[in-house]
Amino acid sequence: MSDILMPKATAVWLVDNTSLTFEQIADFCGLHPLEVKGIADGEVARDIRGADPIANGQLLREELDAAQASPAYRMRAQKSRHAELLKPAKKAPRYTPVSRRQDRPDAIAWFLRNHPEVPDSQVSKLLGTTKATIDQVRNRSHWNTGNIKPVDPVTLGLVTQLELDGVVMKAAQKKAKDDARKGIVSDGPSLRPAAETGLVDPAAEARAAAAAAAESDAEPAPSKPVSDKDVFSADVFSDADLVDEE
Repeated sequence: MSDILMPKATAVWLVDNTSLTFEQIADFCGLHPLEVKGIADGEVARDIRGADPIANGQLLREELDAAQASPAYRMRAQKSRHAELLKPAKKAPRYTPVSRRQDRPDAIAWFLRNHPEVPDSQVSKLLGTTKATIDQVRNRSHWNTGNIKPVDPVTLGLVTQLELDGVVMKAAQKKAKDDARKGIVSDGPSLRPAAETGLVDPAAEARAAAAAAAESDAEPAPSKPVSDKDVFSADVFSDADLVDEE
């Protein structure tokens, strides 16, 4: 079985452009002979455009000629020049600066307190730490447990907000699917109006508001400010009273 790029597209091209047997094409493309027969009958891969294996460097012309000359011959695939370009680039391990490595336990504690649904593997990958360190923070057996405080990893500069949101959202969706599969029904929003919780009586609130409004209406009116004229008149009246007494 050969490991080639676009096996079905290659099989379509070989069926349409060569006289190879179904077994030869199936062996080269890594397919079942019945699947190749379905391609030839138009029942399989009808909307797939054929890919020339010679043009993309997966097959030599000499190999094709030899296979067409002998039905027992099995073609050998060449390493495609595009194979290396199509390989997914392996992401390098996350590098954390030395100055920020001491902040990772705080970020781990933040995850354990605020998002326990995020698996340790994701926390380890996101923060560049180990599962052993996560267990030590969880069990409070870390050497610096007394100084560990939950701090948002974005604030610490260990991750970006987009990375954090992606991990949390993925974990929340997985938890929701698991709960649905187990038949666990969510209680809905954690914060609801006080009237809906039954802890506060709307009628009692209305009576209290009416009583407060009545008290505000019963307050005495503010006294009229005293003018300079009133003060002068009071002084003259006091002097006259002193003259009469004498």
